[in-house]
Amino acid sequence: SELIGRGRYKILPESTGVDAVLTGQIVSLEVAPVSFTREQQASRYVATITASIELRDTLDDRVLWRNSSLVFRDEFDAASGDNADDPAAFFGQSTNAMQRLSTEFARTVISSILEAF
Repeated sequence: SELIGRGRYKILPESTGVDAVLTGQIVSLEVAPVSFTREQQASRYVATITASIELRDTLDDRVLWRNSSLVFRDEFDAASGDNADDPAAFFGQSTNAMQRLSTEFARTVISSILEAF
């Protein structure tokens, strides 16, 4: 949706018969508390994603853009019961945080690619 919203791109779910393929791999996801209440409970978290992303021209079989260590960070207010030690538990209980994180991460990836051209 980030590419579609940015202009004249047609996005297809397959990698054959297309001009370029965007692939990525999450290398790491860390969630850590960054502020606390008076009772020493986490009140705000920072999520850090490190990913390897590549945009490849399928016609010439060449890399158009690559970042093997793209780092993205965003902060979230804690919901009751969130667990900073376990990203799965944190995001399992905080669907809005996961949605916002994925949207902002996608925006960062696409901005990085488009700014390179």
